[in-house]
Amino acid sequence: MSSELDEAIDLLDKAKTFAKEYMSKYDASHDYRHVERVVELAYKIEAEEQKRNPSLLFNHLIIALASLLHDVGDKKYLKPGEDPSAMVRNVLIGFGADEKLAQDVQTVINHVSYSSEIKDPSIVLQRIKEHPELAIVQDADRLDAIGAVGIARCFGYTTAAGRGPLDEGIVHFHEKLVKLESMMKTPTGASMARARTERVKTFIEWWNEENGANTSP
Repeated sequence: MSSELDEAIDLLDKAKTFAKEYMSKYDASHDYRHVERVVELAYKIEAEEQKRNPSLLFNHLIIALASLLHDVGDKKYLKPGEDPSAMVRNVLIGFGADEKLAQDVQTVINHVSYSSEIKDPSIVLQRIKEHPELAIVQDADRLDAIGAVGIARCFGYTTAAGRGPLDEGIVHFHEKLVKLESMMKTPTGASMARARTERVKTFIEWWNEENGANTSP
């Protein structure tokens, strides 16, 4: 058992170092601090869900690794020739991870994003049945997209990506951010999302008031 624990700690240390270096080329909306917040949120959701229902079984190592590496291969920052569907798996195997663990983490990561769920919600729900850790990591990532931090990240990405005026950020609020609460997969995530979504809605009201016009679609 001690050997397994040591191996897990070593793998996590290597994953943290890799993630910190990999995310250093991203803008502030998807930097390593975002990763740290997602990890913190995932641990909190996992703990609350297990407290709520002790019969729930989660693989903590999968949650930890998938939270750390969930933005590796993000299509918004992908380099030509990179295959995002296997990047994390290959990295973990290179770090000495068991092949099944590496593939399980990759599967979770491949289904975390909002865009993947919009394309086919049924596939995501099926993957959650097979990998309940996905619900934890996905909720954690979405929580960091709303609330005060989410507002800052949205404007940060709008600016970094050169998407035009700040109004484009508000459009994104309507198109995605206010919808995330209804897409949370855990009771804990849904409860945390409620308060953060109200902050986003309040900000939209302030924005419209100060701009003298309603920028909703």
